[in-house]
Amino acid sequence: MAENYKVLAYELRKQTVAIIMSGKGGHIGGDMSVMDILMTLYFRQMNLSPENQDSPDRDYLIMSKGHCVEALYAVLAEKGFFPLEQVKEEYLRFGSPFIGHPNNKLPGIEMNSGSLGHGLPVGIGIALANRMDHRKNRVYVVMGDGELAEGSVWEGAMAAGMYQLDELCAVIDRNGLQISGSTEEVMAHEDLKRRFESFGWHVEEVWQGNDSDALNQAFDRAKQVKGKPTVVIAHTVKGFGSSIMENQVAWHHHVPEEEEYRQIIHDLEERKQAVLTNSQVREEAAGHE
Repeated sequence: MAENYKVLAYELRKQTVAIIMSGKGGHIGGDMSVMDILMTLYFRQMNLSPENQDSPDRDYLIMSKGHCVEALYAVLAEKGFFPLEQVKEEYLRFGSPFIGHPNNKLPGIEMNSGSLGHGLPVGIGIALANRMDHRKNRVYVVMGDGELAEGSVWEGAMAAGMYQLDELCAVIDRNGLQISGSTEEVMAHEDLKRRFESFGWHVEEVWQGNDSDALNQAFDRAKQVKGKPTVVIAHTVKGFGSSIMENQVAWHHHVPEEEEYRQIIHDLEERKQAVLTNSQVREEAAGHE
């Protein structure tokens, strides 16, 4: 059921916060906004698991906005790539592989990332190599909207359109905030849909970017596109899930104080329970029809 994925997303957010609290570091605001994107890809879309992670026919995910690695760790742990308890025990500890950006020494992680603007060009290279090998793997690149100020993103966009890489899907976590403020005040993006279309891309704009069903439908449509790469522009909320974090730039990189932590967990649990209650009401109503 669709509600199960919504519940899972809130649980994964709670796990992400636990990782941040354990390591006393992390980019919590972006973790919360990108979670539905990652959860939908790993649990509803991609052919990728611990069992096939070394297969040349697996799907690929490049976490270009690597500073939001805590969300990625939580998803990969839930998927079975490594134990969650290990992440919480080792995150940001000296000598640990669980560092503050993706580390390809860990299972399930394709690329060391975090220097923004590199993920899309690498994803394009993977997609081109797969084409040369006559493979049909999907390649997903998850980017932040602040990252789009990097020139390498647009060089990559031009190349992907030129080579008609229809197995490539970029995803933009469009939460409207970056470390120094609003994206439109720092480096305005104007009409992203029109801009990507001008580079020869198919564009899926998801206005409910924290809704797994809406994202899943966009990714399904992207798989049907031929002759063009796809970008999914997911309009998300930074800090999604807790009223004290949502749309607050100060939560770009902030470790919650104990009282803040309790409030965040309370908010996430409350929203999860609301999903469960609504699901139960619908089931009971359907049973009376």
